[in-house]
Amino acid sequence: MSSVLVLRLAGPMQSWGSSSRFTRRSTEAFPTKSALVGLLAAAQGRRRSDPIEDLAELRFAVRVDQPGQLLRDFHTAHRGDTSMPLSHRFYREDAAFGAFVEGPDDMIDALAQAIVRPAFPLYLGRRSCPPTLPLRLAVHQGSAWEAVRDTPWMASAYYQKKQRYDHFVRTRVIADLGIIPPEVEKSSQQTLQDMPISFDSEHRKYTLRTVEETYINLENPQYVEVKPQAHSSLVHDPMEVL
Repeated sequence: MSSVLVLRLAGPMQSWGSSSRFTRRSTEAFPTKSALVGLLAAAQGRRRSDPIEDLAELRFAVRVDQPGQLLRDFHTAHRGDTSMPLSHRFYREDAAFGAFVEGPDDMIDALAQAIVRPAFPLYLGRRSCPPTLPLRLAVHQGSAWEAVRDTPWMASAYYQKKQRYDHFVRTRVIADLGIIPPEVEKSSQQTLQDMPISFDSEHRKYTLRTVEETYINLENPQYVEVKPQAHSSLVHDPMEVL
């Protein structure tokens, strides 16, 4: 039997780079599989040189509940010598994502316990990006797609209230191949180089992963019904004073 670990990834800043090189450290608009595998490995206390094949074989889906904004940081670093390396680092600020990890029951249970009591500090892509709590929301019995579909909207209360006149909100879903059912319409398919093979500092290696995307509608718990008014202050008839 399989089950699904449901995580809420939220914090002041997040950074999910899949192609960061040289002086430009970019971020994807959603968490990458390599970062999620790294987070789970850190929670279990695995070293960079430890094998991660079992974690990489798990099936992942991400739901963009609150996309946030792109933040660019012009970064300087002062070394012992006179050099001051410069870089442009990009972050997602004020964002919230749902991460859904599907795998065997015993493995998901072990990961759920590790997330609550992690062996190493957990962060959202970079060490400067700590998560808000709770990180673990639930363990869902069933498929990843059922968890994606049935888990309530995880945006912040402020963001939900900001869209209080929308009864349902349209959210983006990015998932490993095979998670989204055939009868569900896919919006796109893309290939990312975020499938980790090794995190070893001397032999760090990633390969390609194909993902599918779709959109689903989630109910807004802060929804407020707007009742029509007979005489709105926003409607002005200049002829009624004549």
